[in-house]
Amino acid sequence: MHKIMKKTIKATIISIIVALFISIAMILTIRLFFRAEIDETISLIGKVSIDIENKKIEPTVIDAKKQQIKNYPEYGSQYATIEIPKIGVNLPVYYGDTLEILKNGVGHSSGSYFPGENGSIIYMGHNSAKMFRRFSELQIGNEITVKTNYGEYKYKIYDMQLINETETEKLPIQKEEEILMVYTCYPFNNIGYATQRYVIYARPS
Repeated sequence: MHKIMKKTIKATIISIIVALFISIAMILTIRLFFRAEIDETISLIGKVSIDIENKKIEPTVIDAKKQQIKNYPEYGSQYATIEIPKIGVNLPVYYGDTLEILKNGVGHSSGSYFPGENGSIIYMGHNSAKMFRRFSELQIGNEITVKTNYGEYKYKIYDMQLINETETEKLPIQKEEEILMVYTCYPFNNIGYATQRYVIYARPS
């Protein structure tokens, strides 16, 4: 009886070890072959999903005297592109910041202002290779161009900061000065939810 129990326990331990090795192998395989997809879908959290297909880009006009936009874009629609030559970025910008939007390009926080309105502009994007993975290469003085459907705006980076997601005061909404803030998750090669953000700050040039 003792020998049978010994064999049973031994067999169970071997089965557990084999299952563990198989699980590890599967995780490594998924990470190796689907890393880009994982980066794009879970590196930033989206609270709501919306259908942004077949959205029309409404013509937009800015009143220079009032520094206010007429005919704001619909939520979920593309209204601009962002170019950062230093790191080869040329991406569409959508109004909104849901997970669905961030799969397609750069999101514009709906609580912030638009280029040309003389306030805080907050953009965000994934830290994937196709988007903002190369943020670490940026330096003070590098240029950013935002081409909207109502005009082109150029900015120069004046600061870069690593912040915690809870430090909302580092992404202030204000109407005294036009500041473009663009952020992504940190570390740049992170897989899964990250609690830190890498932010670049730029002023009109």
